[in-house]
Amino acid sequence: MELIDNLTKGLGINEDQAKGASGLLFKLAKNKLGSDFTQVENVVPEVDDMIKSAPESGGIGGSIGGLISGLGGSVGKMGDMASLASGFKKLGLDKGMVAQVTPMILNFVQSKGGDTVKTVLEKVLK
Repeated sequence: MELIDNLTKGLGINEDQAKGASGLLFKLAKNKLGSDFTQVENVVPEVDDMIKSAPESGGIGGSIGGLISGLGGSVGKMGDMASLASGFKKLGLDKGMVAQVTPMILNFVQSKGGDTVKTVLEKVLK
C-alpha cells in the first residue's frame, strides 16, 4: 500500500502504526462525511482495510471525545482530537503525530484524486 509505505518511511513508524493511524483519520472522515466519503474510497481503495486496522478509541478519552463531538462546532473538533489522541496512544504514538500524519494523508489523496477530493477530506481533518 503506497500510503502506508509513505507514512512508515516519512515518519519512522511501523506498518501497523501507519495502518492504524491512517485508519483512525479515515474512520473519523467517514463518520463525518457520510456519502461524500465515497470520493475518498474511489481514490484510496485500501481505505476499508485501514479503517479495520484502527484501534477503538474508547476509554475515558474516547468517551469524553464522543460526548464533546456531539456538541458540534469547534467544541466537536476538540472531541475529535481527544478521540484521535486516545487511538494514537493505543498505537504507541503520541498525539503530536496526528499533525504529522494528517498532511501526508491529504497530500496522498490529492495526488490520487486531485484538489476536489482533498478538499472534501480536508473539511473534516483540518
